[in-house]
Amino acid sequence: MSKINKQIRKKHPSKVKFQVALEALKETKTQTEVARSYGVHSNLISRWKDQLAENGHRIFEQDNSGRSGKEQNRKIEELEQIIGKQAVEIALLKKFLGHYRSD
Repeated sequence: MSKINKQIRKKHPSKVKFQVALEALKETKTQTEVARSYGVHSNLISRWKDQLAENGHRIFEQDNSGRSGKEQNRKIEELEQIIGKQAVEIALLKKFLGHYRSD
């Protein structure tokens, strides 16, 4: 059997993608020079620039309540903790009521 050579794709952090796309958009260097300095293919830079152009406006968006993403995540975590506590309380009450009814 022959081995199939699969290239392992490197996952670049979003911060790096953003930085590379911005640098390419500034046009102080050619896209090839930017690609060489970051060790990525110039096709990737084109894709990242397109993604930035399409989705960059989302940086400035907020939901209707005016909360930032971090605030929303904190609120979600807080609500999940409350739900977890309530689930435990419900389970204990059911157990207690079941025990109480059997007496």
